[in-house]
Amino acid sequence: MAVYELKNEKISIVIDSLGAELKSLKKLEGGKEYMWCGNAEYWNRTSPILFPFVGGVKNKVYRAKGKTWPMTQHGFARDMEFSLFSREKDEIWFERDSNEETLEKYPYEFVLKLGYRLCENRVIVLWQVENPGAEDMYFSIGGHPAFNCPIQEEESREECFVDFGAVGQVVSTGISENGLALEEKKAYPLTDGKLALTAELFRRDALVIEDRQTNTVSLCGRDGKRYVKVTMDAPLFGVWSPAGKLAPFICIEPWYGRCDSEDFQGTLEERKWGNMIKPGQVWKSSYTIEVE
Repeated sequence: MAVYELKNEKISIVIDSLGAELKSLKKLEGGKEYMWCGNAEYWNRTSPILFPFVGGVKNKVYRAKGKTWPMTQHGFARDMEFSLFSREKDEIWFERDSNEETLEKYPYEFVLKLGYRLCENRVIVLWQVENPGAEDMYFSIGGHPAFNCPIQEEESREECFVDFGAVGQVVSTGISENGLALEEKKAYPLTDGKLALTAELFRRDALVIEDRQTNTVSLCGRDGKRYVKVTMDAPLFGVWSPAGKLAPFICIEPWYGRCDSEDFQGTLEERKWGNMIKPGQVWKSSYTIEVE
């Protein structure tokens, strides 16, 4: 394992080669840290990559190529070592290829590349998935960045807000005790786009916001000041903190994929919000983290 640091005139980041995971995002002026520290008392990760699945599969198995395969929640890439692919002053890339071990769980060849680009007070997180195989490849991918909340020591988490931008409400898909999607939906009315981070908000797991209801999600302090903004083009996203713990962080998670539904009986190709790449083709996307 190795760690890599990148900085410009305003911010610095640290990436761990294990999972190519973003471990730190600091503002150089004052040294404020925005990323969660990974304290296992609450959650031992900081910003894992979710690939080739987002969320869980029903009964911890899925069906592809006429067989049944085991799969853990969020896939396996977050626990794999990545190689440094390229490094420049303001941009760094990591790569992970399929191998015999991955093919026992996920029957597709792949090349997964993760990049981080600094631009003033923003980090652009870049994803690139290549299909080197001879058949269509089906996958999901997502981010899971966790931000300190509160940011300011004098504030409490319950004084903070999530800001969804210029929308009057967001509608969340219900999640079962088994971590699977339900038919039920819950609407959250917003005040100037903001939703309070109450103790009850994550009692039923993450908020799962589907159908591109907004493309910006911000973490704000008690006075409404925006500390972190995540901008994305993802078709859905999650907002999460561990249930019942009042953990001092909030995750804002751009997703191209989702957990199975409670009644799902289909194949990998039929999973909702999944993605497909033709042989020899490349799939690309990104999201941006902006600090105050």
